This record gives sequence, C-alpha cells and structure tokens, in this order.
Amino acid sequence: MGASIGWQKSSFSGPDDNPDCLELAAAAHSILIRESDEPRTILTAPAAGVRALLRSVKRGALGT
Repeated sequence: MGASIGWQKSSFSGPDDNPDCLELAAAAHSILIRESDEPRTILTAPAAGVRALLRSVKRGALGT
C-alpha cells in the first residue's frame, strides 16, 4: 500500500502543511485510515462500519 492510494484528508484538518490530520482512502469493500504524521500505519475497516460511524457522528448520537 502506498503511492497509488488516493488518500483524502479530513476537511477539519486545516491547511495542507498541518501534520495533525486523519486521512481516508477507499479500497475494495473497506476503508483505509491513517494519521498523516504516521503514514505507514494504516488501519482497515469495513466500509459499512465506517458509514455507520459517520452517520452516528453527524447525528450527534455518540454523546459529548
């Protein structure tokens, strides 16, 4: 995994030179997740699970 993956940076991360951001990339039936300051550490999660998490976050269902 690496150069050919289309990483998308979180819109909450600020300018491009900000090292504190979360990046996501789509893969077959899964989502790849990494922190920009640790690009070699990549987590893989089922796409359906990530969608459910994001819906919950947007609804505010996870508490404060």
